[in-house]
Amino acid sequence: MGVDWYDMIARRNGGYKSRSIFTIEGQSAEDLFEERLISLLPNFRTVMDAGCGHGEFTIRMSKHANKIIGFDNSIEMINIAQKLLDSSQVDNVEFVHTTTKSELPFTDGQFNFIYDRRGPTSIINHSRILATDGIIFGIHNNVDKARERLVMNGYKDIEINEYNEAIFYFPNELEFAKFLSDTPGNPDYTLPEHEEELQKKLNENLINGRIGFKELKYIWKAVKP
Repeated sequence: MGVDWYDMIARRNGGYKSRSIFTIEGQSAEDLFEERLISLLPNFRTVMDAGCGHGEFTIRMSKHANKIIGFDNSIEMINIAQKLLDSSQVDNVEFVHTTTKSELPFTDGQFNFIYDRRGPTSIINHSRILATDGIIFGIHNNVDKARERLVMNGYKDIEINEYNEAIFYFPNELEFAKFLSDTPGNPDYTLPEHEEELQKKLNENLINGRIGFKELKYIWKAVKP
């Protein structure tokens, strides 16, 4: 999936965020990740937010951290993030436009902690920027590449936990269509040309007669040796 999709989402949604209305029943992995992240952040001098999107989450986490540098490969996302930062009173956040597909513009061992909230798992391959005994911590809905990259790059104390208890319930078809459309790489299911495929997905996601989407996320953590 190319950067063009994220640029489009930034322009359409005002950032990397969902437009849909839904309720959540059960413990969400996203909430657990945020709780653990908040408990970890104060322990580190310099933190990276890998794939920071439009920066709202980064800025919110900054009150728990000494310093956070967020990067994203979408210039549209970074532009929004910088505007949010400029209009805030936060002074311990910096945003950088770069990509893990090239050499990252950071020094060896610059970060004590990297968190990856649905960002690129390819950040794992850039272990040189993480200090010895530094921690990398992430959440994704598919963890296979993360696991492979953690092992390949020699990380230690690898922890991977699956969470699948939460269900997202939608009040109608349109809200479900918007939710799907805001999922990375998906087409816009609110458009008529995707109606047939939308109906198929609706039939696949009926839970007790309600339109529901069962969350499946993995929270992972590892240490650089």
